[in-house]
Amino acid sequence: MRDPTGFLAANTRLSAHPLVPGIALHLAEELTPLWQATEAWLGREGVAPPYWAFAWPGSAALARWLLDDPAPVRGLGVLDFGAGSGLAAIAAATAGAAEVLAADTDPLAAAAIRLNAAANGVALAVTTRDVVGEAGPWQAILAGDVCYERPMAERVSCWLRAEAARGVAVYLADPGRAYLPREGLLPLARFLVPTRRELEDREEREVTVYRLG
Repeated sequence: MRDPTGFLAANTRLSAHPLVPGIALHLAEELTPLWQATEAWLGREGVAPPYWAFAWPGSAALARWLLDDPAPVRGLGVLDFGAGSGLAAIAAATAGAAEVLAADTDPLAAAAIRLNAAANGVALAVTTRDVVGEAGPWQAILAGDVCYERPMAERVSCWLRAEAARGVAVYLADPGRAYLPREGLLPLARFLVPTRRELEDREEREVTVYRLG
């Protein structure tokens, strides 16, 4: 892939989510123009939607929760799964996590996470490998809004339960997606998260942060 820094800078604006004003991200103004620009820049059609260019409700809720109460990640190795913009990963690093790995299979997401981490002066690692199924060195996993499609939700839920069973603290933030697992979820916090009509069917969503048992 060509160096994406210029592309990201040209197609996003450094701003913050209303729920997490202390973290600046390279965010897009609109979905459709960015999606078209991404396809043109990459030279192919059908590329993944630019999830990395928006602060999704689950990630925003996780970030707010960790900044309000750093104890769940302080001093721990943390994986931010499906990291997107890296918002939750940056919050974990800010909250005092010993190490943070942001995982997203989209190479542009990885580039955006690195830019966003640098903009906020935090150090974290980034990977584009599919970590589902791994029993990694992390002690806590953050998963924001990952249950929006059945195949992904089933695959990811099975892996997250296996990680919880081996002693990893798994924190799942969900805004009421249809495929959220219904068992073994301990609610820890709830947030009303402002959203965008272009991305959601309403102007705010209630997001619950759960610990998966």
